[in-house]
Amino acid sequence: MAGPASWGGRGNQAGGPKPPRTLLQRLIYWTAVAAVWGLIFLVVFFAVFARGLPDTSSLYEVDRQPSITYLDRNGALIATRGTQMAPPADLDALPDYVPAAFIAIEDRRFYHHPGFDPVGMSRAMVANMRAGRVVQGGSTLTQQLAKNLFLTPDQNLRRKVQELMLAVWLEMKFSKKEILALYINRVYFGAGAYGIEAASQRYFDKPAKELTVGESALLAGLLKAPSRYSPVSESERAATRATVVLNEMEEAGVITAEQREAAVLQPVIVSRTLATQHAQYFIDWLDKSIRGLVGEPTEDLVVETTLDLTLQTSAERSVRRILERDKSRGVEQAALVALDGDGRVRAMIGGASYAESQFNRAVDARRQAGSAWKPFVYLAALEAGYTPTTQVIDEPIRIGNWSPQNYSNTFAGQMTLAQAVAGSVNTVAASIADQIGRDSVARAARRLGIESRIGLEPAMALGAVEVSPIDMATAYDAFANGGRRVQAYGINRIRTPQGRVIYQRSGGQNGQAINNPSLYYLNQMLRGVVTGGTARSVQIPGRDLAGKTGTTSDYKDAWFVGYTGGFVAAVWVGKDDNSPMRGVTGGSSPAAIWKGFMQAALPRLNAPRIPDGPAMPEGWQAPDPIGDLLSGMGEGAPVEPVDPEQGRPYDAPDPAPAPVQPAPSQPVVRPTSPQPAPEPQRQPEQRADPLFF
Repeated sequence: MAGPASWGGRGNQAGGPKPPRTLLQRLIYWTAVAAVWGLIFLVVFFAVFARGLPDTSSLYEVDRQPSITYLDRNGALIATRGTQMAPPADLDALPDYVPAAFIAIEDRRFYHHPGFDPVGMSRAMVANMRAGRVVQGGSTLTQQLAKNLFLTPDQNLRRKVQELMLAVWLEMKFSKKEILALYINRVYFGAGAYGIEAASQRYFDKPAKELTVGESALLAGLLKAPSRYSPVSESERAATRATVVLNEMEEAGVITAEQREAAVLQPVIVSRTLATQHAQYFIDWLDKSIRGLVGEPTEDLVVETTLDLTLQTSAERSVRRILERDKSRGVEQAALVALDGDGRVRAMIGGASYAESQFNRAVDARRQAGSAWKPFVYLAALEAGYTPTTQVIDEPIRIGNWSPQNYSNTFAGQMTLAQAVAGSVNTVAASIADQIGRDSVARAARRLGIESRIGLEPAMALGAVEVSPIDMATAYDAFANGGRRVQAYGINRIRTPQGRVIYQRSGGQNGQAINNPSLYYLNQMLRGVVTGGTARSVQIPGRDLAGKTGTTSDYKDAWFVGYTGGFVAAVWVGKDDNSPMRGVTGGSSPAAIWKGFMQAALPRLNAPRIPDGPAMPEGWQAPDPIGDLLSGMGEGAPVEPVDPEQGRPYDAPDPAPAPVQPAPSQPVVRPTSPQPAPEPQRQPEQRADPLFF
């Protein structure tokens, strides 16, 4: 009995209640439990988010679209489209303030965090909660690098966790200096530039090692939003952002107060070629052609163009000056195309501001030509047997139910054809087109390169045809080059940066489009427009110039297309909404733009006189009185004013006009189907519609 009792007693003692754990023991226990479950959670969490994590072996691979570099006729850089890379900049070769600018504005605690910054993230969270929107970012420079190298721009939890994981991996694999070097050599700076070296070349035409404090601040400020803070299109906003960066640099001790003050006072000059925004219209025009010539680019290309940057700059200055001068008269937009005698585009402006509107009015706009169309009427007339001395009558006429009027609302009676051209007499042009056939006029315009639709309505003779400036320049080029038809083009050669030629324009011969004496006569008459007609304001002493003004009804469009030997420029002004300007004629704003451009261009061009063209027919002799007629000294000069600003139309006194015929006879109407049949029983309309001059 004693045995069992003794055994039971020992059992009761061993099975008694355990002493309670101390507070420390409980804390350790539950901490261990939480750690285990936390570790399990983290493993599962990161395992889930690590799925689909990009391959980090692509760290040194650059995936980008091929770039296309455009050079002018002399090899000067116009623009680079697509992505531009440059050899990586050596961090040790850069001034200390260059990388410091990026650290100051992007990640002040860069050297003190393991890839992510809890302090910065907390600060950004508080600021965003107070503002009720995102006003601060908590991403470190390393996180930005991870995003740029490996991830998409999507804003979601998965991408953010992957960004943190990759940032920690980068910090474990690379030193801070290597991470910083990777960052500034791979980040996007806008304008197609990746990396500090490419950005420095693109924006400032200099290597990164020569950047100033101000330029470094501007580039560092771009990273927040390259388009929003572009120094080209948003110069004021870019300057404000650069000042913020300078303030951060001074506060961080990167630069002194004196350096900051000097940087603020020293203007940052953006590359002239990058700032030449109007040349971008030309590049847009070429971009479509390149793909037609070589297909979709698969490697970097260099395009050698016909553009002359010096002439382009002269055109921009002239357009900008006249748009500013005449904005009170409703002149809002302008377009200019300049061609040499073989059709090479030497300058092109497609609008007032490329940054505000990329629509290329020089190529894609179709506006009524007004009296700038009349040379095609008179060319057809000359080819039908008219001469500059042929007598014509400025009188009221009616073609079907249409009665054209002159700008002056008067009729000068009998005059020569040359005088009618110089004074841009509407009734004469309409009557001649009706007599020779408007189909003949259309064929003449087509032969010279007009590609727009040409209707055969009576008003076509006065320019009721929608054309583009490049079409008009192309057509007038035949007047300037001896009668040869040309096709406007802008690409000479396409090659790789290594020199392998992919496309070379052949030097094919242009066919003869105008023979003599028609070309000789037409050039003489269009010279008269400049020496004594509606374009007297464009005269340049010592230069052989010719051309034609054009103004449409209610002053919606105004043109001047003028030329000298082997060089032509077409200028249009108006509004995009097709509303009227205030009294703007072809002899005012367009002529002023043309003259300003040509005054700068002609010394560079060394242009000869306007060529006479092919040989004259055997036995032909120039009419002796033609010089007097063209100088405006003959009798019967028209009374149409040149420009409302000039006060009176000509220097010479106006002679008394010939008596106006009280009742014009019914004009001859050719029996071509698109033309209206005579309607003698109907009365002429009271109002000319449209009115061109």
